[in-house]
Amino acid sequence: MTKILVADDESDLEILIKQKFRQKIRDQKYEFIFALNGKEALEKIQQHPDVDMVLSDINMPEMDGLTFLTKLSETSPMIKMVMVSAYGDMDNIRTAMNRGAFDFVTKPVNFEDLELTMEKTILHIKQLRETLKAIKENNILKMYVDESVINFMGSREYEASIMANETIEASVAFIDICSFTSISEKEKPDTVIQLLNNYFDVMAKEINEKNGLIDKFIGDCVMAVFKGPFHLDRAIEACLSIRSKIAALPAANQHFSPLVSIGINSGEMISGNIGSVTLRRLDYTVIGDSVNTAQRLQSAALSSQILINEASYEKVKQSFHCNKIGSFKLKNKAAEVVMYEVLN
Repeated sequence: MTKILVADDESDLEILIKQKFRQKIRDQKYEFIFALNGKEALEKIQQHPDVDMVLSDINMPEMDGLTFLTKLSETSPMIKMVMVSAYGDMDNIRTAMNRGAFDFVTKPVNFEDLELTMEKTILHIKQLRETLKAIKENNILKMYVDESVINFMGSREYEASIMANETIEASVAFIDICSFTSISEKEKPDTVIQLLNNYFDVMAKEINEKNGLIDKFIGDCVMAVFKGPFHLDRAIEACLSIRSKIAALPAANQHFSPLVSIGINSGEMISGNIGSVTLRRLDYTVIGDSVNTAQRLQSAALSSQILINEASYEKVKQSFHCNKIGSFKLKNKAAEVVMYEVLN
C-alpha cells in the first residue's frame, strides 16, 4: 500500500480525491492523509513516518508549500513531493522544482494526469528504495546517489531503519550442492571457486526468474527467500528448475557430477538486519522456526530430492506432483515430521 499525504487548504480537494480514488482506497492500494497547511503536514508526517509521497499546494496559510518542501527535504529526503498549484503560479512551481520537488500538476486538477504523475512518482520511490536495500545488503556505502540520499544514510533515521524488523509470511529454500566437499579437497582452489560460482550463477538466475531473493551463500549451499503472492509455488518452481539445470551441467571430473539436495518450507518468520551497527556489518535476513525447518529438510534430502513438510504439501498438492516418503525425526523437533518429495 502506498501512503500519500495531501496538503491543501481547500477542503473540496479532499472530497474529490476520496471520490476519484475510492476503488484504490478500497483495494488498499492507496491510503490518503490530509492536512490544511505545511505546518500541519509536517506534524502528520511525524505521526505517520511511513508516508511515501506528498501532494502539496503552494499557497497555504501558516506555512506555504515552498517552505514545507524545504523542511521536508531536510527531515525526510526519501519522501517525494508533487506540487499542485494554479497554472498562473509557474514562477513558484519553477522554484519548487529547483528546490527538489519531483513533479507538478496544475489546477483545476486533471485526475487522469494526477494519477499518471502519482504512478510515476511511486515507481521512482520504489526504485530508490530498492537501490538503498541493495546498498544495505551488499555493504556498499558509496554509490552514485544524490546528496539527499547520502545525508539520509548518515542520519539517525537511517540507523533506526536498518535495525527495524517485521514478521512476514514467506517461503525459504536451502539448496545444497551434494558432495562438493570431496571435490574441494582434490582440486586447485581456483578450480573449486570457479566451479562453485558457476553453480551458484545457475541457481541465482532461476531464483531471480521467480522473483526470489538470495539471502546468503553458506559454503556450498544457497539460502533463498520468496515473498509475496504464491511465494511457496514460486519457490518450488525455482527449485525444480535448479535441479534440472544443475543435473544437466557437465561433470567436473570423473568422480564428480553436480547434483543438489533441497529443503523448502513456508510460514511466518522474522525479517530484519542482524549484526553490528557499530561495525556497520549487518546481514538482512530472515530467522525463525520456519527457516530452521527448511534447513533441516534440506539436511534430510538425498541427491536430487526436494523435500517439503505436510503443511506445505497441503498448500501445493493441486499444483505439484508429490510423493509421501514417511515420517522422520528432525533435529530439535519434538514430534516426527511427515515429509513429501516434490517430483514435478
